[in-house]
Amino acid sequence: MINIPQLLLLYSPTIISGLFLLFGLHREPRQFRNAIWLLLFLVFLSGTLVLQFGLRWLILPIVALVILTPILVVAFLLTNTVIVTRREGISLTTLLPALLALAMAFYLLLSPLLLILDAPRWCLVPAGLVSLEGTWFFFSFVALLLYSWLYRALPRKRRYDYIIVHGAGLNGDQPTPLLRGRLDKALQLWRKQGKQGRFVVSGGQGPDEEVSEAQAMSNYLMNSCGVPAEAIIMEDRSTTTMENLRYSKGILDDLYKAGRGPQEYRVALVTSDYHVFRASEYASKVGLKADGVGSHTKGYYWPTAFIREFAAVTRSHWWPYLGLAALWAVWTGISLLH
Repeated sequence: MINIPQLLLLYSPTIISGLFLLFGLHREPRQFRNAIWLLLFLVFLSGTLVLQFGLRWLILPIVALVILTPILVVAFLLTNTVIVTRREGISLTTLLPALLALAMAFYLLLSPLLLILDAPRWCLVPAGLVSLEGTWFFFSFVALLLYSWLYRALPRKRRYDYIIVHGAGLNGDQPTPLLRGRLDKALQLWRKQGKQGRFVVSGGQGPDEEVSEAQAMSNYLMNSCGVPAEAIIMEDRSTTTMENLRYSKGILDDLYKAGRGPQEYRVALVTSDYHVFRASEYASKVGLKADGVGSHTKGYYWPTAFIREFAAVTRSHWWPYLGLAALWAVWTGISLLH
C-alpha cells in the first residue's frame, strides 16, 4: 500500500509537467513549449500508472509497440510518398515523407550497426551526437503533432472583428482548391457570427501569378459568395506567413488610428488545419490577439504538409539542438580526459 507522500513523489513528474502545461494553456496557448509539456505529461502519466498499479504485463506489449511503430511509420511514409508524387508530381515538398522515413531508418540503425561492425571509437562518438539530436527531433515531432490536434480542438466561443485568410496559391486568376477551402471556412465562420466582422484576404502576387492572391480571394468572396465589398480588406504585399500577419496587423492598426476600426480587436486566422499552430504562434510574435481556425486538408496530402510545417517550426526553435550539442561536447571532453 502506497501512502500519500510516496504517491505524491511517484506522481511528481506528472504533476509538474501537467501544471506547466495548464499554465501555458492559460497564459498563451500559442507556444511551442506547450507541446513539449503535453508529451512529457503523457509519458510520465503512462509510466507512473504502470508503476503504481503493477501493470508489468503491459511492458512487453509496450516494448513490442515501440519496436513495431517505427517500422510501420516508415512503411506508411514511403507509401504516402508514392501516392503524393503520383497526384502532385515529384518535388522536394512531395518527397518529404520519404526523406523523413530515411532519417528515421538512419537514426534507428546507426548505433546498432556500428556496434555490430565493432566500429572504432572515433565513429561511435559522433554517432552519439546523431542519436541525441535525433531523439529530440522525433520527440518534438510527436509533441507538435499531438499539440496541433489539441490546439485546434480548444473551445472558442468568440465574435471576431476580423477574419484573416492566408493565401495558398492560384490557378490563373482563380483560387486553388486548397485556398477555396480556406475561403469557404472563413465564410462559414462569418455567417455563423451573423455576418459581423470583416475579411482580411492576405497574399501578394507571385512571379507566375496573373493577380495577387488577395485580389483573387476578394473576387471569389464577392462574385461567388455574395460578400459585400465593404466587408473585405485586401493585404496584397505579403509572400510568407509572417508577412501575412505583420502586414495585416499594420492595416488593422491603421484603421483604428483613422477611426474606422476598434482599438482592441479580436482576429480569427483561417488557414489549412496543418498550418493552424504555426500561423497562431507567428500571430503571437507580432502581437495579434488571434485564434487559429483550420480548413480541411485532403488526407493523402496531410503528412507532407505537416512535415513541412514541422521543419518551419524547428527553424524557429533551433536552440535545443545547440544545447544538446553543447552537452554532448562537454560529456565527450570529460570522457576523453578519463
